[in-house]
Amino acid sequence: MSSVAVVALLALIEYMVFSLLTGRARLTYNVPAPATTGDPTFERYYRVQQNTVEQLVVFVPALFLFAQYASASLATLLGLVFIVGRALYARGYIAAADKRGPGFAISFIANAVLVLGALFGALFA
Repeated sequence: MSSVAVVALLALIEYMVFSLLTGRARLTYNVPAPATTGDPTFERYYRVQQNTVEQLVVFVPALFLFAQYASASLATLLGLVFIVGRALYARGYIAAADKRGPGFAISFIANAVLVLGALFGALFA
């Protein structure tokens, strides 16, 4: 289960990086706190950060529950897919809002498999 914990921590580190990038964008694009709107590029950084925290609410418990009730090694793999999906989402969204789709889909599908797999495993274990 330690590999699952490492993946969870990597996802949290990724989120922390997104938070730092958002803070830097706030300064770069002159969007003083507490404002969350202003420059469109800043807003895309901010949405990456916010959407990622929204996805982490599902990801973290689903990752550990999947590992417990289905497979720790598959949970690790799906967790890495989620992290890569989030990175692609961030890269695409920051470039242009209409480029966020593939990364979002990858991370959403990984989350869906983790949730449904954990549910199935818990029901039929």
